Amino acid sequence: MRQVVLDTETTGIGEGHRILEIGCVEVIERKLTGRHFHKYIHPQRPIDEEAQNVHGISIEWLEEQGSPVFADVAQEFIDFIAGAELVIHNAAFDVGMMDAEFKLLGLPATSTFCSVLDTLKLARDMFPGSRVSLDALCKRFDIDNSHRELHGALLDSEILADVYLFMTGGQTDLMLSVDDDGDDDGAKLDLEALTSAAAGAELSIITATDAEVQAHEKFLELIDKKSEGAIWRQI
Repeated sequence: MRQVVLDTETTGIGEGHRILEIGCVEVIERKLTGRHFHKYIHPQRPIDEEAQNVHGISIEWLEEQGSPVFADVAQEFIDFIAGAELVIHNAAFDVGMMDAEFKLLGLPATSTFCSVLDTLKLARDMFPGSRVSLDALCKRFDIDNSHRELHGALLDSEILADVYLFMTGGQTDLMLSVDDDGDDDGAKLDLEALTSAAAGAELSIITATDAEVQAHEKFLELIDKKSEGAIWRQI
């Protein structure tokens, strides 16, 4: 599955407001690929003071950077997200802003080329009655967001990617794999050969260092926070 974790910053809230920053990171099969899309955009209208206090972006700064207008980046943006599942915190807002921008250009709505997963709704279902802002979820999952003094679309999408992966089962899947050529018997024979070769060999015992034990314990505490308990503690 290809997913794109997305966030936007805007000139304000409500009709007539525009997008001025888009940040996206790509996730494939629950792994961050390192690919991202990030643009600052001249919104062609003033920025509300309240919004500027949140993200710190001014019209003057955008003009100094020579930021493009949305029409200049729309196709590149669509190419990046097309066919993906968008993962967005409070998706109704961001998708609404995207659809408004697409409409101005005579382009179809987001839903015509993407599906959407709202992590705000997911978090409310998982933790009813609890605070589910991005900051609150970072605290719940022990994710360091101390560098987040102001909102920024790319930074927030990177943080949300970590939050989403923890919410849905851990940052990475633990898997053992062999090359899949459709020959299961071949894989079994290889395993038997390795087992036979190791039989009778003198095995050395390597114990964990104090630092490794502490790191392992910290990881178990994280699992305890988001599940019914780490299975390692039951062994």
